[in-house]
Parts: sequence; C-alpha cells; structure tokens
Amino acid sequence: LTNHHCGFGQIQDHSSLDHDYLKDGFWAKNHQDELPNPGLSVTFIIRMEDVTTRLIEGLDKTKDEAQREALVTQRVQQIVQEATANSHYKAIVKPMYNGNEYVLFVMEEFNDVRLVGAPPQTIGNFGKDSDNWMWPRHTADFSLFRIYAGKDNKPAEYSPENVPFQPRYHFPISTSGIKENDFTMVYGFPARTNEYLTSYAVDQIVNLSNPLKVDLRAQRLEIMNKYMSSDRATFIKYADKYSGVSNYHKKWAGESKGLIRANAIEMKKELESKFQNRVNSNPNFSSYKNLLPDFQKEYARLNVIQPELDLFTEGVLSIEIFRLAIGFKDMLNAPVDWKSEKGKEMLKAQKERIQAHFKDYDAALDREIMTAMLFSYYQNSKEAISPELIPGLNRGITSVDLNLMTSLIYYGSNMDDESSLLAFIENPDSSAISKILKDPAYTLSVFYFDYYRNNLMKQYNSIMSNLIPLNRTYVKAQREVLPEKKYYPDANQSLRVAFGKAEGYSTSDGVKNKWFTTSDGILQKNNSGNSDYEIPSRLKELLEKKDFGPYADKDGKLHTCFAASNHTTGGNSGSPVFNAKGQLIGTNFDRNWEGTMSDVYYDINQVRNITADIRYTLFIIDKFAGAGHLVKEMSLVK
Repeated sequence: LTNHHCGFGQIQDHSSLDHDYLKDGFWAKNHQDELPNPGLSVTFIIRMEDVTTRLIEGLDKTKDEAQREALVTQRVQQIVQEATANSHYKAIVKPMYNGNEYVLFVMEEFNDVRLVGAPPQTIGNFGKDSDNWMWPRHTADFSLFRIYAGKDNKPAEYSPENVPFQPRYHFPISTSGIKENDFTMVYGFPARTNEYLTSYAVDQIVNLSNPLKVDLRAQRLEIMNKYMSSDRATFIKYADKYSGVSNYHKKWAGESKGLIRANAIEMKKELESKFQNRVNSNPNFSSYKNLLPDFQKEYARLNVIQPELDLFTEGVLSIEIFRLAIGFKDMLNAPVDWKSEKGKEMLKAQKERIQAHFKDYDAALDREIMTAMLFSYYQNSKEAISPELIPGLNRGITSVDLNLMTSLIYYGSNMDDESSLLAFIENPDSSAISKILKDPAYTLSVFYFDYYRNNLMKQYNSIMSNLIPLNRTYVKAQREVLPEKKYYPDANQSLRVAFGKAEGYSTSDGVKNKWFTTSDGILQKNNSGNSDYEIPSRLKELLEKKDFGPYADKDGKLHTCFAASNHTTGGNSGSPVFNAKGQLIGTNFDRNWEGTMSDVYYDINQVRNITADIRYTLFIIDKFAGAGHLVKEMSLVK
C-alpha cells in the first residue's frame, strides 16, 4: 500500500487512450491481471548497526576534506562488502548528524513488483493543484502493488513463474478510527531535512533561492497546462511531469511562508547568539569561536552563485530537448567500435533512452518552455552568456529574439525527430556523427552544460568544500555547547519513526482547523464548480446515499483524512501511519502548506502531516471499485 502519487508513474506508464487507467482506475481481478513494472523495487531492512567508531577513527587528524571523504568511502566499501559477503543482501552506510555518526543498513531488495489497484485520478488526486500541500483534504491518495518472489520466497527478476512474496509480518488494519489527541506514529524513509542550518542558510532559502525557483516553475506549469488541457494524449504524456513540477512549486512557496510566519530566521539568530556567548565564555569551546563568522563568509560567496545555479537547474535543465541532446555527448566522444559488444550495448542503451523520451514528449510544448526559460535566464543572470546563434545576443535579449532563436534551433535540429535519431543509432558512421555534432540543439546543450560544469559547479564545489566540514563541526558543537536541547539526525532516506498526535492547528488568528475530514467535504467541493473537484458519478451516488458499508466512523460519517503533528518530509509519501497498538490507521501523503518549512525548522504549532484514513481507502476498494477480494486478503481488526 502506497500513495496514488507514488505509483503515478507506473499507472501512467500502463495508460493509453485505449486503457486510460489515470481516468478510469485499475483493479486486477486476479494475480494474472497484475501489471509488471520494470525498474520498480521494494527494499526491506534486515538489520542496522552503528559503525561510527570504525568509520571515524583517526579522521580528526585529516585536515583535507577530499582526503577525509576518500578514507570514509574506502571504509564504507569494506564494511558493505563484509556485511553482504556470501548472501543476496545489499547494504549501505548512511551518515548521521552531518557525518559525526554512521549507521549500516543491510537490506533485501525485490525487483518484481506489480500493480494491483489504483482509483481513478479524480479520487486518488482529488483536489489536484487546488488542494496540494493544503488542509483540509479529502483525497484517497493510495495505490496497491504486490511483491513477487521466486518459489523459495527470495528476490528474483521478473518471471511469469514467480509467486506472491510471503512477508515475515503484515500489519493489522484498524477499522475503529482514532480520537482527537490520540497517539500516531509514522514509519518511513524521509528524503532530506536540514534542521541544523544557520540563519544565513535560512535567509538564503526565504529571500533568494525559493522566490526564483517558484517563478520559473510557475511559468513551466502555465505552458504545460495550456497544452495538456487541449489534448488528452498530451495530458497522459505529461501528467507525471506536471505533477512533479507542481509539487515543489507549491512546496517552496509554502516553505517560505511558513518560515516567515514562524520567524525562523530570528529564532535561528537567537540560538546562534546563545551558542556564541557560551563558546566565548568557556575556554573548552575555544575551537568553535570562528564557526559562525566562517559561515557568514561562505554564504556571502554562495549568495552570488546560487541564483545562477537555480537559473540553470530550474530553467535550462528543464528543457527536454537539451536533456536528450546532452545524452549523446559521452557516446560521440567515446573511441568505440560500434560492432563490438561494448559498442552494441552503448547503442542499445541510447535506443532505449530515445524511445523513452519520445513516448512522453511534445515538441511544441518543449519549444515554448525553451523560449520562456532562456528568456528568464538572460533577464535574471548576472553572468548571462550564450553562443553566437544570433549575432549580438546578450543580456538585453528580447522575447522576440528568443522566439527567433528557438525557431532556428528546432528548424535546424533532428533532436525532435525520433525516426532520425533511431536511424542514427542503427548506423552511427562518421557522416551521421558529424551531423549530430553540428546539430544546433546539441551544440547549445553542450555549451550550457559545459558552462555549468566548468564554471558554476567549480565555484559551488569550492564553497561546499568549506561548508561541509563547517556544518559537520557545527552539529557536533551544538550537541556539546547546548546539551539541554533534544537532537535527532536529519532525514537522509534511511529509516525514521516520527510520533505525534491527531490534532488540528490554527492557520491564522481566530481560525482553527479541526483534525479530520469527512465525505461531506467531497460533495461540498464537488458542488463548487472547480474542475479539480470532479468525482465519478458512482462515488457521488454512494456518498449521497451514505452507503458507507462497514467503514463509517462511530459518528456515522465516512472519515476521509486526518492531520497530526508527526514530523514528516518528502519521501514520507506512502509511509504507514499507526495507532498506539501498532495497527495501521492510514497512509501518509502530504503536509499542510505552512508546515512544509519543517524541512528546515520544525514548529509543533503549525506543522501537520496529512494522512488518508485507512477506512476511506477500504471504502474505495470495496464499495466503489467492487474489489472486495483485495480487502479479504487483509487483517481487519476492530
């Protein structure tokens, strides 16, 4: 059980105009109907071990950061090899507290994972952009997959002969619901938090980086929406891409708003003042005296380069034809005999990459994004440069110039022609290679990527080579200088448990949101006229008749979602949520908008995770979809 938006890529991949699973949903009636998903895997943790002592021994004598990282990498490789020797397990070592501690994770990975069920997008993504990162919510954000294994119940590559994996344990599902202030716990693999950043870093996020990134994504979303709303085939091609762009567009806007509302920059400054005063008054902490001044110097440097990096990663890098074109660079520069096994493998990989690109590509849409992103680049960059595709092109470029430029690129390029590129792969002789090397989309992509790698990233890496050890030392120093605080390691895609309680919160003075929602809100939103709140007629009929089956709460209503004070972040999507008895009560899928700032600063008064109530999930599977055979596989408890 995971989120609809986590399984969205697979649902989209299996969709077509003839089998539109995004629109209609998908429910396998038996194992044979379940759909395989190449590249999708599920990983179980077998054991964890603290390997800090072994990893950091003697590192304090290493002054050079590159040398330190090389030693850590060497030791990690040895630990991983020992942990996985003579087994089918995999392993990884994760740094905690910015590299002050290390934990080994030994894992078992299954690569045959099949789609079992998913509601229509109007249910699984009910509210769409209007509700994304918002509370209250009424979304059945779930999809179902099944793990398959070999007949020995061990990992196996996809085969029709594989059988459903038999888990060591599965969670009982509570159909009793919870009450306000009840304990809740989220168990998952959050991607990244940065709780121990300085005020200089938070100031950069709020006032420099987020505003620019939000603006660039807003432009892309407007263009994508124009093409997607006028053609269903384009909608299917770009549905997953649009969702990804939209998600962080809104997240960054909410993050800035939340940090401002929580006065996070000033709160960080207060903590830093307290830290510095204790350091100055205690000779034992003398080595930490220059930490904060050194941070200030490095962020002054970073503030110059950060907008340039954002303009590239959120602007230039978003242009699909550039990403396709740059993928030929290593191939064209490789001294390879194309008839050799290595050459054949390289051509095969390129062919698959080209086909995957064009499966979900619209050249007209991409060209308009190119025009908009390059215009923003030249308007905002302090170092804006370009090759002389248009004589005199400079920072004073106009949108008319950019339209001419993109027209020249697409008119003279084969990078938007799948058949031409596949023909090149079939016969990459010197003439064909020469043609690619002169292709305007290719030459421009090489220019920008080389500038990014050889200029921007060199400056960035120089700054980070100083900031990384500063951050590591600062986390260590805080734990020593301010021991009365509670410390937990930042999220880094490894296992985390977070606990809180079911509770609402105040969005503004005098406005208090309650902690749960019901199906009444679905009907109210559906009647608002907003297309984001469309629902299938079948669902509307069930809700209007209050035909909730055994999934109604004690109050007689069908609860849809609930909010709680668990600290979650990206990567917690799809995480199971439990009650105090360890019973599954829902699936985590979002945070409130103001609470997105918890990646940087956690404020219990306004941070809330949002969970799809498991009873609403069961209702959709059973009553709406008629897939009660799936519910029968589950262990329901009162």
